[in-house]
Amino acid sequence: MRGAFGGGFAIIGIPLLSLVMDPVTAGGLLAPLFVVSDWVAMYYWRPSTWSKPDLFMLLPGLLVGIGLGYLLFRHLDEHTIAIVMAVVTLTFVGIWFVRGGRVTIQPRSRPKAIAASVTSGITTMVAHSGGPPLAMYLLPLGLSKEVYAGTTSTFFTVGNATKALPWLLLARPNGNVWMLMALCLPAIPSGVWLGWRFHARLDQQQLYRTCYALLVVTALKLLWDGLSGHAG
Repeated sequence: MRGAFGGGFAIIGIPLLSLVMDPVTAGGLLAPLFVVSDWVAMYYWRPSTWSKPDLFMLLPGLLVGIGLGYLLFRHLDEHTIAIVMAVVTLTFVGIWFVRGGRVTIQPRSRPKAIAASVTSGITTMVAHSGGPPLAMYLLPLGLSKEVYAGTTSTFFTVGNATKALPWLLLARPNGNVWMLMALCLPAIPSGVWLGWRFHARLDQQQLYRTCYALLVVTALKLLWDGLSGHAG
C-alpha cells in the first residue's frame, strides 16, 4: 500500500493483527513499522511528486488532529467514529458512482483541506485509518497518479513519525512485541518495491478506480467494526 498508493489505506493492518492480539498492542506494533516503511517509500516518492500547495494546507491540521486523537484516545467512542467515517466515505464514493465514475475536478479549498487533515489526524491516531479523509480531499483535485501517491506518502510520513511515540506510550509493547517488530522489518523494502511496481503498471484512470474501490472496502470494514463494537 505504501508503494502503490502512498500508504493511505493501511487500515487493514490492525484488523488483521487483531485476530492474534488486542487492537492496542497491534497499533503499537504497527506504528514503528509504518515509520520505517515511510523511509523506504521516500526513495521512490521524491519531492518532485509532492503537491506542495496541498501539503502546506494539510500538514498543520494533521498535527492538530493527531494531538486531539491522543488526548481523547481513552474517552472517544471509536466505534461511533468508525460508523460516521464509513457513512461519509460511502456517500462520497456513491456521488462519484452516480456521476458515471468520472473524476470531477474541483479547486483547492483551505477549509476542506483543514477539515480533511484534522479528521485524518484523529482517525489515524485512533485506528491507523487516516486514508479516507485525505483521499476525499485529494481525489477530486485530479492530481496525476504520481503526485497523488507522492503527496499521500509525504502526508503520512509526517503523521506516522508524529504518532509513533504516542502509540508506543499507549501500547507499552513488551519484549516479544519488539522482537516481532524486528522480524517484520526485512519484509518492508520488498513490499514497498512491489507496490511501486504495481503503481507503475496502472494508468491514471485505473489508479483512481482502484483508490475508490479501496475506499469502499475501507468504509465497509469501518462500518463492520463500528456496528460489531456497539453490538458487543
